[in-house]
This record gives sequence, C-alpha cells and structure tokens, in this order.
Amino acid sequence: MKIAIGADHGGFHLKELLRLLVAGELRHEVQDMGCYSTAPVNYPDLTRLVCEKVENGTVDRGILICGTGLGMSMAANRYDHVRAALCHDHYTARMSREHNNANVLCLGERVIGSGVAEDIVRTWLAVEFSGGRHQDRIDLYSKC
Repeated sequence: MKIAIGADHGGFHLKELLRLLVAGELRHEVQDMGCYSTAPVNYPDLTRLVCEKVENGTVDRGILICGTGLGMSMAANRYDHVRAALCHDHYTARMSREHNNANVLCLGERVIGSGVAEDIVRTWLAVEFSGGRHQDRIDLYSKC
C-alpha cells in the first residue's frame, strides 16, 4: 500500500517512529508530508497535505499525528472522501477499519505510548473492511 503520513510539531517524534515502522518492517510505500522538526506548524496545513492525497487516490491511506489526535481528526473529517478515525487502542483500530472503512488514522503522541501506537498501526494497516451492512451505513453519511 501507499501511505501518506503527516504530523504537526506535537506529533513529530511519533511520526518519525511510525514512518520507519511502516516503510521498514511493514514494507509499505510511505510519503512523508511533514512536518520535519519540532518547530511549531499549523496542523490543518499538514492535514490538508495528507487528506488531498487520500481523496485523489495518490495514496491508499493516511496517518496523521498531533499532540492529542483531536485536531487532526476534526480537520481530516471535513474532507468529503475521508473517513478519519482517532484510535487509542488495538480494538478501536480494528473496528475503524472493519466496520467504518477508515482511510485516515489519527493518533495523539501525548496520549498514547510508542508501543501502543505501533500496535495500532500494525492492526489498522492489516484489517480489511467487512462491507455489507457496514457499507450501507457508510452510504448514509452523506445524509448527515
């Protein structure tokens, strides 16, 4: 898979760790959209860079990281074809893919540890969407 990854300054260190995991051990193609240091940046700018790639099909999925994951998830879900999920554990990661077909994963560096984050990413990239009644529900999103 092709994965776009981005973070603001609050998620920079976790992004670096997860970028290496996804490209190395998990053997996916990674497009690092920034940021590239802990210097302050605006998270909506990084969200846009990742979500536009997901929307136009340049990548299969995106990963966004900020301090809590909240800002990134709120900004990402403003894009029409993005289903961003803020995950804090293995179960929410699995369900976000299996039932909700999430195509953007949001994480909070200041909320979860690196080991939990790695487990979430492994799960999120491995689990497939169940379809069926879950697709019927996703189709209703446009009516919200």
